[in-house]
Amino acid sequence: MSPDVRTYPNRRQVTVNAGSLVQRAKELLDQGFRLALMSGHDDPDGFRVVYLFVAGDPDRRVELVLKTSRSEPRIPSLAAVSFPAGRFERELHDLFGIEATGHPLPRRLVTHQHWPEGWYPMRRDAGDPSEYGGFGDVDVPYPFLTVDGAGVYEIPVGPIHAGLIEPGHFRFSVVGETILKLKARLWFVHKGIEKLAEGKQVDDVLALAERVSGDTAVGHALAFCLALEEARDWRVPPQTQVLRAIVLELERLYNHVTDIGALCNDVGYGIANAHAQRIRERLLRLNKEVTGHRLLRGAVEPGVARVRSLPTGEELSAIAADIQLIVDIALGNSVVLDRMAGTAVLTKEQAQGIGTLGYVARASGLDLDARRAHPFSPLTRGVMAAVHTDGDVLSRLRTRVGEIHASVALIGQLLATRPPLSAEAAEPSYLAARRSSGVGLVEGWRGTITQRVELAPDGTVARWKIVDPSFFNWPALPVALADTIVPDFPLTNKSFNLSYAGNDL
Repeated sequence: MSPDVRTYPNRRQVTVNAGSLVQRAKELLDQGFRLALMSGHDDPDGFRVVYLFVAGDPDRRVELVLKTSRSEPRIPSLAAVSFPAGRFERELHDLFGIEATGHPLPRRLVTHQHWPEGWYPMRRDAGDPSEYGGFGDVDVPYPFLTVDGAGVYEIPVGPIHAGLIEPGHFRFSVVGETILKLKARLWFVHKGIEKLAEGKQVDDVLALAERVSGDTAVGHALAFCLALEEARDWRVPPQTQVLRAIVLELERLYNHVTDIGALCNDVGYGIANAHAQRIRERLLRLNKEVTGHRLLRGAVEPGVARVRSLPTGEELSAIAADIQLIVDIALGNSVVLDRMAGTAVLTKEQAQGIGTLGYVARASGLDLDARRAHPFSPLTRGVMAAVHTDGDVLSRLRTRVGEIHASVALIGQLLATRPPLSAEAAEPSYLAARRSSGVGLVEGWRGTITQRVELAPDGTVARWKIVDPSFFNWPALPVALADTIVPDFPLTNKSFNLSYAGNDL
């Protein structure tokens, strides 16, 4: 075995140098891998960057590891070969001060303009921001790209919105009502959750994982548990994974039902939304019966899955039929159909180039699903998630409907194994002599969640990297909105329904 290659049960880790990084990355991309994660690390002897590439089916995971000096932290940019890489690199510079040489757009992504220059919060020696001049005026202008021309004007929206949605600023450049360009400015709710995890015990980090994005408690908790279990070589029995898969699908169901109602509401068909919210409440009460929590918290822990009861296939089939009836009635209304069909099209080529995931990708013809590509239980391999090809709002609605039926069918198959209400594996002894790492990949309801954990010799979390699918999908929203009209923005935004908290971390 070459000294620069380490093999884990589910991963191959290759140490590369700056001269070979781009070529190695190209080779993996050409083999059908995608860049799922880039993680910065502040080590005693300098900085380290881990690039996780994944592919399936079969499940394949390769990490490229590149070290750079503390005095001149630089890495070659992969932005020319991978669009997501360019955004990961900007994030890396904002938080660690690692420069990606050759990056085509090396401006801030995470830290807003009023953040102190030269203060990199993820460094171990970051110190107090006041040492770098402190935070400046929050009203410092953001360098939006100006679109000029006869009849062009700007419409600013946010960052504070009506209702309960989180803050994000959208700047429209329009002629009449036609959108020429949309720029989304995020990270208003950046909370340093990865930094908060450093040095924490596993149980404390699990509580953070359930709160990365409130509507994805199971998805993020499960990704963390899978990463931790891999890091500690914690063998989890099949019954545990079956229970986890059931609650993961319950999370998918209530969120998709909610979105279907909200999409109908955004085209003025409030009666469909009222009935969808009725079904959502039914599912939330079912969640409470199954796990003790309406948002399914507490069901998934490292090495453990436990529920209070199990749903029945008949109950879930009735719920699926109920929502299907509502959708059929809604789409039978010409106003609803006309507003959704052909609106905000994201083509397959655009979705693939941007690196979209989840229902956004599947609505544009990309059949991507970690339940098949990276299964934590073999019973999920056969799931047939809905795929549509038009890439419009209607396709994103229909994809959700198809996924509801697929989830109900999958839960039925999982229930047929007659899982117990609780299943757990004994915690392995921790090898204090080595530092362990692990990766968790989960098909959350928005798409694939990726997490990577490194443990310190004392068993605490040394580094936790989180990638919510919204990080990949947010750049697709402005692309889909090009040449649409301003009144279609709320509908399109809801059809994507991206997480601010999951993106901003």
